[in-house]
Amino acid sequence: MLQDATLAYLHFAATFLLLWFLAREWTLLGAGPVALDLRRLAFADAGYGVAALGVLATGVGRMSFGARPVAFYLGNPLFHVKIGLFVLVGLVSIAPTVRLLRWRRAAKADAGFHPTAAEWRRVRRWVMIELHLIALIPLFAVLMARAIGFRG
Repeated sequence: MLQDATLAYLHFAATFLLLWFLAREWTLLGAGPVALDLRRLAFADAGYGVAALGVLATGVGRMSFGARPVAFYLGNPLFHVKIGLFVLVGLVSIAPTVRLLRWRRAAKADAGFHPTAAEWRRVRRWVMIELHLIALIPLFAVLMARAIGFRG
């Protein structure tokens, strides 16, 4: 029981950390293309990636060593929706990460570099899509935890 509680806590902590870093990206992007702090933005994006790995690792830990058997997860289509959303968020996050890396390289080569307004809007839009998709994951987690949709 303590092992399951510990795994659940670590999973929630990693999830909240992931949300914090993504919200931090959103906030930093709010400065506009000319006033962006690319160093902090890159740090937030890297933290987001590490937190995502933490969410994945603790989720696998919960599934493998938690109180419920693996069949509980695999037999519930809502689990598959939840994992699908997590993967989709990961795929959506590629575009902003690639753009931020390009911006950082450009800023190192030219101290006066600023992304174009169109690029900045595009990255901001992708981050907002990520935030909206992530907001759906806890809904499916709550439903799944109550065995709604379970077919095992």
